[in-house]
Amino acid sequence: MVEEPEVDLTLQAPLLPALAALMVVLQLIAPYRGWIIVLIALGGALLSGYLWTRSLVAGLKLTREMRFGWAQVGDRVEERFTLTNEHLLPALWVEVSDRSTMPGYEIDRVATLGGRDTARWRTRGTCRRRGVFTLGPTSLLTGDPLGIFRVELRYPVSMPFMVMPPVVSLPSIEVASGGRAGEGRPRPNAPERTVSAATVREYRPGDSPRWIHWRTSARREALYVRLFEGIPAGDWWVLVDMNRRVQAGEGLDATDEHAVILAASLADRGLRLGKQVGLVTQGEDLTWLPPRGGEGQRWEILQALASVRRGECSLSDLLARTGLGFGRYASLIVITPDPGSEWVESLVSLMRQDIVPTVLLLDRATFRPAASVEEGSARRTRQTATLLAALGIAHHVIGREFLDRSELAPGRRGHWEWRVLGTGHAVPLRKPQDIEWRHLS
Repeated sequence: MVEEPEVDLTLQAPLLPALAALMVVLQLIAPYRGWIIVLIALGGALLSGYLWTRSLVAGLKLTREMRFGWAQVGDRVEERFTLTNEHLLPALWVEVSDRSTMPGYEIDRVATLGGRDTARWRTRGTCRRRGVFTLGPTSLLTGDPLGIFRVELRYPVSMPFMVMPPVVSLPSIEVASGGRAGEGRPRPNAPERTVSAATVREYRPGDSPRWIHWRTSARREALYVRLFEGIPAGDWWVLVDMNRRVQAGEGLDATDEHAVILAASLADRGLRLGKQVGLVTQGEDLTWLPPRGGEGQRWEILQALASVRRGECSLSDLLARTGLGFGRYASLIVITPDPGSEWVESLVSLMRQDIVPTVLLLDRATFRPAASVEEGSARRTRQTATLLAALGIAHHVIGREFLDRSELAPGRRGHWEWRVLGTGHAVPLRKPQDIEWRHLS
């Protein structure tokens, strides 16, 4: 259904009515045939311009359609427009203006239509940034040939359009397994009760006192805990630090953008492994998605990550506020660019709840131009990584180059790719999804 536009008709030559009024006054004061001729010319121009413009209001119709579906960064959005003039009088110029909010997507165009004429065209753009945007509203600007009147036809319909973060393969990141005995996928040598103990190791902060091996501790005069076999993996919690004070870089090369891609990709991996995956992040508002499995949860996580922005909550506060909600025996994946170690204490307290953390520590120094690299930040990142290693917390230090991949570049997805065979025939290697066209205006 095409919605009727809002009409705003304005007079662009206000001197013409004033001149016509002046001719009337002069004719009354000093009758003269020339005043009549000028008055008729002015009146005819005003009347013809008004009638011409009104015919364009009644005759011009714009139809805007697009292929609706979810999009990721790098995908291409495609729309098609149909501009029709149903009246006999031509539209010598029609300016199509768009107020969409998607960055880098422009559809503005100027067209000329004859009487009973139609113009069709398509626009294509690349989804360069994640987020929730709007397509539309759209407006037409036109007028009579003399430029006396101008009219704007505003189509107020707009449609939300969500661009989700890309999902990539992360083969070099391993997530430490949590879980309880009797369910899930086993992991070797963890301090949890199963059928038999494998060995012992020195006590580390965060280990449960229940698993202290007192006989070995007494013999060696130091605390030792038992390591058991057959510990299964539990739920995955993905926690993304969006504290604006610790972010570095700009645009797509910012730490928060890389953190979102890591979170989306790890959540996708966990769901494909049959895990129950949850998401926690704090931007302007707290995002809390309890662990669930299935395709529906994948979309929930991607949609939440599409709209999250930097906030004021620190990682320490976020861990303290949400830690009790993780339950026990979960795998907690913390993604942060915070080079400080203040938040590690909060993480250790969660380990006492039998939560097994994995930390993805983004190296802020690699996200800045070479001339402004903060040596202090790089040193603090190394110190924090050393502390995590001493505490036995699985961690990965990730630089900007980790996600510097060609498939993440805008414009590499959602379009046709061809290979020409030796016979001269072209074979499609990739083609867009066959999604139906839907009306926007």
